[in-house]
Amino acid sequence: MGKKKTLIVKKTLNPVYNEILRYKIEKQILKTQKLNLSVWHRDTFKRNSFLGEVELDLETWDWDNKQNKQLKWYPLKQKTAPVAPEAENRGEMKLALQYVPEPIPGKKLPTTGEVHIWVKECLDLPLLRGSHLNSFVKCTILPDTSRKSRQKTRAVGKTTNPIFNHTMVYDGFRPEDLTEACVELTVWDHYKLTNQFLGGLRIGFGTGKSYGTEVDWMDSTSEEVALWEKMVNSPNTWIEATLPLRMLLIAKISK
Repeated sequence: MGKKKTLIVKKTLNPVYNEILRYKIEKQILKTQKLNLSVWHRDTFKRNSFLGEVELDLETWDWDNKQNKQLKWYPLKQKTAPVAPEAENRGEMKLALQYVPEPIPGKKLPTTGEVHIWVKECLDLPLLRGSHLNSFVKCTILPDTSRKSRQKTRAVGKTTNPIFNHTMVYDGFRPEDLTEACVELTVWDHYKLTNQFLGGLRIGFGTGKSYGTEVDWMDSTSEEVALWEKMVNSPNTWIEATLPLRMLLIAKISK
């Protein structure tokens, strides 16, 4: 569902936050989630150190119990053991990427080019609300989170293996931009007036930085990095892959 955080409270071992963090989510979907609250210390060099966490299984939470609506103390614990990969299965996406340089008349080398993203299909998407699923794919190329950077496929219903066969094109990419950019693809289930996140990919070099600034979204896995490297090194060629979808902290979208 994404992460939210409080303000930093300094110079005390007994910090008071008095903040409410809100998520908009249907109760049926809420019961499939876990709430994780973690406490961190930020030092003078802006490095974060883990202090402890509380994790609540919302599937077993008694929402009608009045005592659960009152403030309650929970002991902080060490990090919980990572969930087994099979329990975190979010399905896969079959796609292909291509970088198309645009030659400029009178110049030997192209100055800009296009990134083509061919979303073919998804496989074994998770069901979050019974047997119903109405999925679509969103795309943006970070660090640009403006409206012009956002594209999406049509929604495909009644299947956990939707076929999209949709190509998205982004232009104006210089060769050096390819080392700083990251393709973020996210899969969503559309239900009534809400969209529920199912899983996503971040395809780039995974360096942790973009144009000299540290960013948390430049976190590509080895498989995602391999696809991006092949695309960069093989212009005008479709590079295909089937990649596992994963949980993402979605980049903040600008208007």
